[in-house]
Amino acid sequence: MDFNKQKPIYLQIADTMCERIVAGEWGEDERVPSVRDVAATLGVNPNTVMRTFDYLQNAEIVYNRRGLGYYVSPKAKDRILGLNRQYFINEELPYFVQRMKMLGFTYEDLAEHLR
Repeated sequence: MDFNKQKPIYLQIADTMCERIVAGEWGEDERVPSVRDVAATLGVNPNTVMRTFDYLQNAEIVYNRRGLGYYVSPKAKDRILGLNRQYFINEELPYFVQRMKMLGFTYEDLAEHLR
């Protein structure tokens, strides 16, 4: 995996794991690879991957079964989509609208291009 220097590695790993959940590769209550397996596969420190799992657990995307590992939380896909929508609305959309205005695009122009 090629990491982007603009975003923390643990968040990039979390994004990749979330993409797999949304794509249906990992279903609800399905076990995900262990911290050590993910670290070995990606060639990163296990502490970085543990930070990823802590982040995903706090976001209620995975949960831990003591002694068994991490599992995809029920409704994880809906949670991920909701968080991604909120991020888009709060972070990306304002910049997009600002650029549209700067370039002289109208909402009608946008609608035409989206068809």
